[in-house]
Amino acid sequence: MSASSRLSLALESGEVTLPEAGRIAVFAPREGMDLSALPADLCHVITTFKPDRDHFAGQGFACGKEPDGRYAAAVVCLPRAKALGQALVAEAVSVTDGPVIVDGAKTDGVESILKGCRKRAEVSPALSKAHGKLFHFTAQTGFEDWARGAPKEIGGGFVTVPGIFSADGIDPASALLADNLPEKLGARVADLGGGWGYLSARALERESIRELHLVEADFAALDCARQNILDSRAHLHWEDATRWRPDEPMDTVITNPPFHTGRAPDPSLGLDFIRAAARVLSPRGQLFLVANRHLPYESEMARQFGEVREVGGDNRFKLLHGQRPVRRPG
Repeated sequence: MSASSRLSLALESGEVTLPEAGRIAVFAPREGMDLSALPADLCHVITTFKPDRDHFAGQGFACGKEPDGRYAAAVVCLPRAKALGQALVAEAVSVTDGPVIVDGAKTDGVESILKGCRKRAEVSPALSKAHGKLFHFTAQTGFEDWARGAPKEIGGGFVTVPGIFSADGIDPASALLADNLPEKLGARVADLGGGWGYLSARALERESIRELHLVEADFAALDCARQNILDSRAHLHWEDATRWRPDEPMDTVITNPPFHTGRAPDPSLGLDFIRAAARVLSPRGQLFLVANRHLPYESEMARQFGEVREVGGDNRFKLLHGQRPVRRPG
């Protein structure tokens, strides 16, 4: 039973009752989650993750990056990061006049969120199914300390917000890649999955770069990148990096691709980034990629590039360099 099945079961059994009228905010549902138990015409899907936004917009749901007005009820789909989960609950409480329904997997910390909610509100008995829990309570004050705070400054003068990748400091894999990039990267560079902008900022130390395109699916991270990169050569895109298409081919792609779906490792994400890089590069273009050493990327690199080699790394990470992307039909 999935998270969406927990929601369906709770609504069908009457354990959770929605107001007869009024909009329903659905915070951070993931692509593939079945929202059919909810009245679609009343739902407002709120997500900062572009692939999820595109998925639910494609199903006809009204979508936005932030709440818009007040809601009669809210559903919070807990993410992997505890601080972000707390912030979503606090945000839901602040804009909702009725029930706040919280659903999450045990691996996403639902037990901790449930315990915290019980200290602040009268919470329903939890519905436990499929390694997760669903519970609800009536929106009320007392969650202000969970609200997402202002961006915080980390090492190097960069700013981040809770819940984004590497929010507490510079990611060591990205630092390794940045430290080993050659001086010549070409005039047009793309940073796929650029996050809050560390790799792009380091690449832009090169005066030879005319334009750099940072492509990031998480709008919260991209918003931090806007504050971290003030260089006019930088162009920021809220897009799924595996689908993004530039107006002109790139000379170089740099990337530290994600390899998790929630808490589950998913190497296919990195493979998609490798294919995407090959598609956006010029015939003489190059890819610089950093990855955990155990991830199986070399064979796909060899399929997508005429020349592939390891150009650095340590016992944790490897730096892979691909040149001359292979052009495939379609």
